[in-house]
Amino acid sequence: MKSIAVACALACLPAASLYAADAPAYFVPQLLGAQYTFIEQWLGRVHSPYAGPLSLLAQGDHARSHTFGIYVGVPITQRLALYVDTELFRGEGISHSTGLAGLTNGDVIRGGGGTLGRSAYVARAFFTYDIPLGKEVTWQERKMDQLPGAQANDRWSFKFGLLAVNDDFDQSRYANSARTQFMNWSLLNSPAWDFAADTRGYTVGGMTTLAKGAWTWRYGVYQMPTEANGARLEGPINRANGQYLQVSWQHSPDTLNLWLLVYRNRARMGIYADALRAAETRHVTPNIQADDREGRHKYGAAVGMDWPLADHGDTGLFARAGWNDGRTESFVFTEADRSASAGIQVSGAHWSRSDDRFGFALAVNGLSPEHRAYLAAGGMGFTLGDGALRYRSERIAEAYYAFAIHSFAFVTADMQWIGNPGYNRDRGPVRVIGMRIHLAY
Repeated sequence: MKSIAVACALACLPAASLYAADAPAYFVPQLLGAQYTFIEQWLGRVHSPYAGPLSLLAQGDHARSHTFGIYVGVPITQRLALYVDTELFRGEGISHSTGLAGLTNGDVIRGGGGTLGRSAYVARAFFTYDIPLGKEVTWQERKMDQLPGAQANDRWSFKFGLLAVNDDFDQSRYANSARTQFMNWSLLNSPAWDFAADTRGYTVGGMTTLAKGAWTWRYGVYQMPTEANGARLEGPINRANGQYLQVSWQHSPDTLNLWLLVYRNRARMGIYADALRAAETRHVTPNIQADDREGRHKYGAAVGMDWPLADHGDTGLFARAGWNDGRTESFVFTEADRSASAGIQVSGAHWSRSDDRFGFALAVNGLSPEHRAYLAAGGMGFTLGDGALRYRSERIAEAYYAFAIHSFAFVTADMQWIGNPGYNRDRGPVRVIGMRIHLAY
């Protein structure tokens, strides 16, 4: 009731004063959040008549990861703010984060799949600027990358700096965080959306958002890496970039949310068919990286839905589907050209555990014909390479239960089953058991 009263009072203020009520001390840093996440996973033995350099380990595996984060915001003016996030990653994913499109621990992207150093790093450092377009406001609570205060419902806003693209695009209320929800990469975002990022999942760029009534439009431009899954970003941005446009429709926070995302990447990428032809001519194994050329393009689309059902939206359904042209090299997120997923989150309020969550989801990933032929000929990607391939779509089922010890401490049990790992029906199926501890302020 207090938040409703504040919002009603603020709605009577002129647009220029929307952020003046309860205004923070400008240029004073505020701690917006801190977190620690521990994930441990066990991979069972994998049926493996043959294997390549990037195959899942046939004998099984055991791996653990740790991430630490501190998140700070600095209000500069009523409309301008600065955010800086610092993180530290330790550990690795099972099988060195290879052998699957749907990798089992989404947090290992922060360590580059185990390929980068283990010192602390700046994950995000960006500015936001909001222009109110109306008097109606919603009170925003303190959280990571969000200063507390009133935000205009109708607004034109800008964001630029060191960012994570998937913080703003393809966002699902029920499947977006490996630290609190599903762990598999296929359920964090649409795998066929090859979004711009370095090895840790961050990039430099900017975006603008226009929110008007039930509609929200977003457009962003970001730097691409110099190579597939690369740690360095290509510059200048007009030479290699990812451009993303998303339109969303949602009448109010606890109602149906629908979105459509279209994208186009320009980068130093290879083309699968060209790499295959070159290999056949020279009688060698195809190498997509050897075919990398500037100015190559990749395009695709993704759609998504969140459908809150009960418990103020804490119980609900979600679904995603994605597609890309599949001609050019998988470059950033994972190796997938088609994808679909659907699932449910259920609040523990139904068994007198209101902070607990249960989730169950299914996902399917697929490859274009050119991509399949490349892997079947022995080609290597950045997560896949069995040395051969009898293609079938990769199929994933995941279930988790997050048990709330306190409002800031959760312990999660997780189970994943993966059929045709790495799109190879000669291998698997795969069973992974996981445990997660998440502490957050």
